[in-house]
Amino acid sequence: MGNSYAGQLKSARFEEALHNSIEASLRCSSVVPRPIFSQLYLDPDQPPFLPEDVKPKVEELDKELVHRYTQNGSLDFSNNQTVNEMEDEEEDEDMSDSSSPPIPYSQKPAPEGSCTTDGFCQAGKDLRLVSLCMEQIDIPAGFLLVGAKSPNLPEHILVCAVDKRFLPDDHGKNALLGFSGNCIGCGERGFRYFTEFSNHINLKLTTQPKKQKHLKYYLVRSSQGVLSKGPLICWKECRSRQSSAASHSAKPNSSVSPSTTPESRRANGYKSGFTQTDSSVFSPAKSSSAVNISGTQDLSRNKNIVKPLALSVQLVGKTFATAPLTLRNSDVANGNSSGGRNNVLSSTFSRPMPHSTSPSPGCFSVDQASMSSSGPPKKRHRGWSPGSPVPPPGLVVPVPTIRPLTRTEPLLSVPVPQSMLTGILQPQPIPAGETVIVPENLLNNSGIRPVILIGYGTLPYFYGNVGDIVVSPLLVNCYKIPQLENKDLDLLGLTGAQLLSVENMILLTIQYLVRLGQYQSRALAESMLTTSEFLKEISYELITGKVSFLASHFKNTSLGDDLDKLLEKMKQQRGDNVVIPFSGDVNECVSSQEAAAMVSTQDSDLDIDTFQIYQPQLTVARKLLSQVCAIADSGNQSLDLGHFSKVDFIIIVPRSEVLVQQTLQRIRQSGVLVDLGLEENGTAYQRAEKYVVRLDNEIQTKFEVFMRRVKQNPYTLFVLVHDNAHVDLTSAISSSLTHGEPSHGLADRVINCREVTEAFNLLVLQVSSFPYALQTQQSRISSNNEVHWIQFDNMEEIGSEEKLYFGLNEYSKSLQWGITSPLLRCDENFEKMVNTLLERYPRLHSMVIRCYLLIQQYSEALMALTTMASLRDHSTPETLSIMDDLITSPGKNRNGCGHMLIIRVPSVQLAMLARERLQEVRDKLGLQYRFEILLGNPASEFTVAKHFVTRLKAWRGNEQEDWVPRTYQDLEGLPCIVILTGKDTLGETFPRSLKYCDLRLIDSSYLTRTALEQEVGLACCYVSKEAIRGSIVALDLSEKEHEKANISENDSDELLIDLERPQSNSSAVTGTSGSIAENGVSSSSAADKSQKQPASLNFQNVAVSTVDEGTYPRFTAGETLKQECDSLGNQMASSTTSKLSSSSVTRTFRWPSQSVKECKTLHAALPRIVILSKAAYCLLGSQKSGHLPSSSSLLPHADVSWLRSLRPLLPKDMNGEEQSLYYRQWTTARQHHADYNNQSETAGSKSFHPRRLLLTGPPQVGKTGSYLQFLRILFRMLIRLLEVDVYDEEEINTSSTESSEITQSSNDHWPDIEIFSKITFDLSVHDTKYGSMSPVYTEQLSRVKQEANKETKVEEPRKRETVSMMLTKYSAYNTFHHCEQCHQYMDINPAAQMTDSTLHAFTFSSSMLGEEVQLHFIIPKSKENHFVFSKQGKHLESMRLPLVSDKQNLNAVKSPIFTPSSGRHEHGLLNLYHAMEGISHLHLLVVKEYEMPLYRKYWPNHIMLVLPGMFNNAGVGAARFLIKELSYHNLELERNRLEELGVKRQCVWPFIVVMDDSCVLWNIHSVQEQSSSSMEPGNTNKNVSLKSVLQHIEATPKIVHYAILGIQKWNSKLNSRGSKPPFSRCHVHDFILLNVDLTQNVQYDLNRYFCEDVDFNLRTNSSGLLICRFNNFSLMKKHIQVGGQKDFAIKPKIMVSESMAPIMPLQYVCAPDSEHTLLAAPAQFLLEKFLQHATYKLFPKAIHNFKNPVLAIDCYLNIGPEVAICYVSSRPHSINVNCEGVFFSGLLLYLCDSFVGADLLKKFKFLKGATLCVICQDRSSLRQTIVRLELEDEWQFRLRDEFQTANSIDDKPLYFLTGRHI
Repeated sequence: MGNSYAGQLKSARFEEALHNSIEASLRCSSVVPRPIFSQLYLDPDQPPFLPEDVKPKVEELDKELVHRYTQNGSLDFSNNQTVNEMEDEEEDEDMSDSSSPPIPYSQKPAPEGSCTTDGFCQAGKDLRLVSLCMEQIDIPAGFLLVGAKSPNLPEHILVCAVDKRFLPDDHGKNALLGFSGNCIGCGERGFRYFTEFSNHINLKLTTQPKKQKHLKYYLVRSSQGVLSKGPLICWKECRSRQSSAASHSAKPNSSVSPSTTPESRRANGYKSGFTQTDSSVFSPAKSSSAVNISGTQDLSRNKNIVKPLALSVQLVGKTFATAPLTLRNSDVANGNSSGGRNNVLSSTFSRPMPHSTSPSPGCFSVDQASMSSSGPPKKRHRGWSPGSPVPPPGLVVPVPTIRPLTRTEPLLSVPVPQSMLTGILQPQPIPAGETVIVPENLLNNSGIRPVILIGYGTLPYFYGNVGDIVVSPLLVNCYKIPQLENKDLDLLGLTGAQLLSVENMILLTIQYLVRLGQYQSRALAESMLTTSEFLKEISYELITGKVSFLASHFKNTSLGDDLDKLLEKMKQQRGDNVVIPFSGDVNECVSSQEAAAMVSTQDSDLDIDTFQIYQPQLTVARKLLSQVCAIADSGNQSLDLGHFSKVDFIIIVPRSEVLVQQTLQRIRQSGVLVDLGLEENGTAYQRAEKYVVRLDNEIQTKFEVFMRRVKQNPYTLFVLVHDNAHVDLTSAISSSLTHGEPSHGLADRVINCREVTEAFNLLVLQVSSFPYALQTQQSRISSNNEVHWIQFDNMEEIGSEEKLYFGLNEYSKSLQWGITSPLLRCDENFEKMVNTLLERYPRLHSMVIRCYLLIQQYSEALMALTTMASLRDHSTPETLSIMDDLITSPGKNRNGCGHMLIIRVPSVQLAMLARERLQEVRDKLGLQYRFEILLGNPASEFTVAKHFVTRLKAWRGNEQEDWVPRTYQDLEGLPCIVILTGKDTLGETFPRSLKYCDLRLIDSSYLTRTALEQEVGLACCYVSKEAIRGSIVALDLSEKEHEKANISENDSDELLIDLERPQSNSSAVTGTSGSIAENGVSSSSAADKSQKQPASLNFQNVAVSTVDEGTYPRFTAGETLKQECDSLGNQMASSTTSKLSSSSVTRTFRWPSQSVKECKTLHAALPRIVILSKAAYCLLGSQKSGHLPSSSSLLPHADVSWLRSLRPLLPKDMNGEEQSLYYRQWTTARQHHADYNNQSETAGSKSFHPRRLLLTGPPQVGKTGSYLQFLRILFRMLIRLLEVDVYDEEEINTSSTESSEITQSSNDHWPDIEIFSKITFDLSVHDTKYGSMSPVYTEQLSRVKQEANKETKVEEPRKRETVSMMLTKYSAYNTFHHCEQCHQYMDINPAAQMTDSTLHAFTFSSSMLGEEVQLHFIIPKSKENHFVFSKQGKHLESMRLPLVSDKQNLNAVKSPIFTPSSGRHEHGLLNLYHAMEGISHLHLLVVKEYEMPLYRKYWPNHIMLVLPGMFNNAGVGAARFLIKELSYHNLELERNRLEELGVKRQCVWPFIVVMDDSCVLWNIHSVQEQSSSSMEPGNTNKNVSLKSVLQHIEATPKIVHYAILGIQKWNSKLNSRGSKPPFSRCHVHDFILLNVDLTQNVQYDLNRYFCEDVDFNLRTNSSGLLICRFNNFSLMKKHIQVGGQKDFAIKPKIMVSESMAPIMPLQYVCAPDSEHTLLAAPAQFLLEKFLQHATYKLFPKAIHNFKNPVLAIDCYLNIGPEVAICYVSSRPHSINVNCEGVFFSGLLLYLCDSFVGADLLKKFKFLKGATLCVICQDRSSLRQTIVRLELEDEWQFRLRDEFQTANSIDDKPLYFLTGRHI
């Protein structure tokens, strides 16, 4: 223990005992070795303590207690815990009154049928405190709640209500005899005997019931409303205190809620130390909450007394406390002749409880905490049974947990968990021989507070100065491994046989632990505190003056001079002069007025970052957008992107004013507010502030305003961005009573509140560089919703980006580069100085000591570089080099630009002290115009001196008059020191001119991955590509290249090579060069003083003896390396002595030169230099090649704990996704973590927020720009989702249209059949999609002269014109649309299965096919009402049809809607819910058999009509043919059915709607009269629903006399054109009402792939039937790029080779029986495609000759746009175009039937040389047709003119013959 007292640890004995114990344990697994501490400390040879020896110590202890108490106020332990009154001992004492054995007691049997369960009353009601702690219990006046103990339930307290008159006062007096109590379970009152009451509450006693024995505690309610165990009931009269101060008892205040300072609470909700108490929470019945000491005032009620937060074990008011102590007078077991009592202390330890059974976080009772232990034996012997390696507590007192230094390779891969409790000290009488005294001068002698780790068995009892030791169950908790199943062992790569026993593991580990030095011991003690706790401890040390000894130590310089006097003297010598601000040496002085007046000019070289989005940011923004789309597509209805038309956002940032300003700047520069349409261009700058909210006390108001906007704008998608989401993870519940940390729990209150989680139009995007605490088992974010920054694996992937990211991994890897000035450094000299001071001041926190030393180092460095060269040897080279660079760089720049240095000081008080002190030194040295010193406090804006603001404005050149720097980036180029304070760094971006990050204060208090990495994150930045490339090249230089490199070492190249060059005076580093030794260690004895001058620096010889060899592996004493320094270059040379092997290369980063010549040539952005503490350097610098730094093995965050100590190590090459999955598996949120309660009701299932995403990326990588870009592209996508590309094509062939003189009034709503039937049919096709088809011959067409232009023959299909339109509430949608209204229409009930649809066969005979056709209907249950089924067997009989005479029903349309669809199961617009305004309608999807499963999957609520398998390769003609055939057959069935009911056959509704799957919007056009605003009359159009269009058309008078009704196709010129007649008799396409009755004898050509509708329209018209187009309606068709009637991929039936030339259309036909390549495509398809492209071969005379068209009988086929087709019907009484006098240039006969005869053909005249093409099904019918039609009379045929489509015989090719007119 570092002092000679009984129980001293001697190393030889320790090693011997350890060796023997380990050997014994390994030899025999059954024998448990003797506890090692018993062997070492409790040596029986040592004489036992005598009571006389102990007593003076006791009295001194109590005197100090009294003294401390009167100074510091009451002892307050701030938890609902109480002193351990040793209940067992009391029971012993009760029975010790008599020597006779206890009287046996037989309890009365319980009444029949009553409950006898322990913990419940006989009425069956629960009485356990753990169950009732949150209940509101009403008790009568004068009654108190007390806790009873049941012998059968040692871990529980039973709650009782007892009349307080029968309870004692605090002195154990004035209790009435007897008993009066009530059962608070069942409410039964008036128990007058305790025996009766004990029976009722099932105490089941074996001894006589006594209230004194079984009513143990008062129960108190905390301010949180939690009922918990309070002080013991003082039954016995407090024994006479004749020994005055030696016999006082301390009782902790039991009434204070633990949640008063939740930031200090650890894994089990406990916190350590002292807190202010509030008198209002004391119970009046218990006035002894404070220590009762005679003659002292009770100060516990004084609210003004600040109690310190304790650091480790302590007596009241004594330096650091690990745990609150409890003192009590007890008998020494053997008695004491003087009658006095000895106060002694012992330690017992509790097991950690990661999960409490308590319903309220942070509110644990003693019994809950000790549930898992059986309790120690009653006798006080040295150890207990081997089965219990950790002594279970008699009482648990709250203490802080340990955050240990974690080994990189822990034993058996068991890293140290953090959810542990430290030792608890409690009084217990023990034999004096088993006591270890902690001497008063332990700390002073050893210089360190020892940490005692519990191993096996029990510890000795410590007595004396116990505040100077720390007891920790760190070890034993590591090895509490749960019973593992085989699958768990497999996961860990272990077998059961490999697991050692707990005892053996501990003994083996001791071998490692004995090597722990003082540094680790102190680190262990300090790391037990949370960040908030240690900052409070530092604050306490500063406020109470405990640092005065340290402060006085630093009042003198290292040379012993009084620092203040020295500075004052220097100031007086300088007078009014100051060092020249810039453009001059530090020796040059000017008057302060002149210095203030010196003006800089605009610096064109100043590298001010402008906001722009780089490629990686774009990529990540797209990843975010992709994930949002994935959420929308997930099918769980959590996000309907189609619902939103706008994007709005709010960004929540931690409490940092600079971060707020920085975020505002990015928002303004990015222009996102204008891009999203949220603000106008002029006002966006001012209005930006409402989009950024800081997590402070004002957030509630601002956030409520935001949430009101969310509720009021349901069509806006809001994005809540939570930036730096890892910073405050405290739950709102646990922080509700926090004092001094106003921001704690605010994030939870905002981000996780119910309004946010339930808002359907709100996305939450959490952004973090260190997301580990958000990736626990309780995470609210699905791992699927994490978006990780992209990682480049090699230089090639990076591409043309100018700058590369240089982050934590790169810093660690840079140590492998072999550069002479490493980027990560450890100042070994500084560490040694620290260690010396730590030993001298063991009671102060190490950060205080480090800070004072750092202030002195920088102060002395400033003095050494300006006025006192003698101080150089007393500043470390690192500090000296930094300060030299800082103050010389402005001198070498014409404008005063320089570097920034960050000194990180987490404690605000220390930071203010550092700033004040350094400013004082700077000003007294006259440097106040040379560089600035700023305090970077997150809570406030920083202030910059006026002359520096003027300089900054001058450099920028265009800033406004009132401009002041608000962000650190605004300080670009300013030479300054930023003392950065605050608990965390908060993601602020620093300027390019930041060169040094001093993190020497970041030590053992930052031993979690998040804490450590976010500190080093300050230095992360983008650097020039050359900086990285050069480094990588430097590692790979061959030996020949070394020689080349040696030659150019003095060039401006960045590589500097120095291979053991001889020393020379020319290599001396001068002060003017701006370069000094940085990693070397100097000593005054080795420095060449003869060359020293006041303004120069010289480290010619560098002492090496003090450099730690572990830091520089190739370091050898006595050899030095000199670095040549370019006098103009501000380079960071290093005089670190290194021995370089011939294969190694050194490299130096050079910062941009400040010389006038070179300032424009070198502007490379370089990485920052980071100076670390030893602890941080060891963790970050020990990276193996290509692996994560060792910091990754630390606990990820202080608010989480490992799930268990035995787990696989974090693999070294894990990416972000894999790390997330690892942490989600192996970490759990602590009780005060905001995610702690995020457990789903069902065990094991996760409760993720479906609209929450997590964006993770390394610090300063560009996440802000990325999420701003995400907002932009999200908005664009929403607009695109709300937009649709519709065809916008003007009608064609308008010149050939016959102008009809018969028109109706434009005001008519419906056509008048009398007038309409007189209008002639317009044969011309006007739909632009037929622009490349053959025009239909009319008399008007024959007058159109067409130029013979060979160029018009275009192989590639032309691009059709489209325009973007906004979707409306009447649009048809595809599967990607989701909304509340139509999701029932779209989706099947989740509980139901697809089997809810039934399959029905429907058979009918088709005269056209000449056979029966069987179709299949798939009918969902919900749609069966549209069909008629037979009463037996549910056979489908027909589809219900309405009557013509039915009155117009506003909520119905009469016509069934058929939509044929192919290849568009996702993209087809088959959701007609909104288009039909939600009314009931009959909609049938017509699909091919092979596509049915896909359509059924995506449209489970739709009726499907499945075509027979034979039509799988057929075209759209087949679908339309079958729809029409089926509909006519169904009409007949319905007529028959309704006729039986008395309905006339002609009354049944004969119309069906056939519409394409791309119809998206419908419009109505009304005539607009000329008005003042519009000089020309025109049309206006308005979007209307499909329902209203159909209802209007269905209301047409005498509608049954029309064959087809349709509407026109929309185009943007419709409104501007002159008014059209309201109705046209012309072709209709895409959307038609078809009268299946009138068109019974007109069929669609079922073989057709193209132009089937033109062909059908011409047939219908020639039959004399009416086709009417409503021109006051228009249809918009969406451009869908997939599916539909696409071309077949024409391939050979037998593939000869993969790389064949494409097959041309002319190869689609061949001579019969030839060796031609046969193709795998339908014959009809090949024929139609051939005809389109073979015009020049087939009909040469017809090309560009519309006067002489090709005659086509009974068919319209596309034979190319150059040729006109004259359609003529062969049917008798048909209506045909006038062909008189027309000479035809060709004849096309396609599958002609018997109506075509020789006589018909002889009516037509042909040109000489006209050509003929006859097409038939087979060769024999071709020959028969030639003969039957007597074609050989007028046409000449040749044998070689016969062709067939290039199919195999199996595919039934078509045959055709060509001939020439004679």
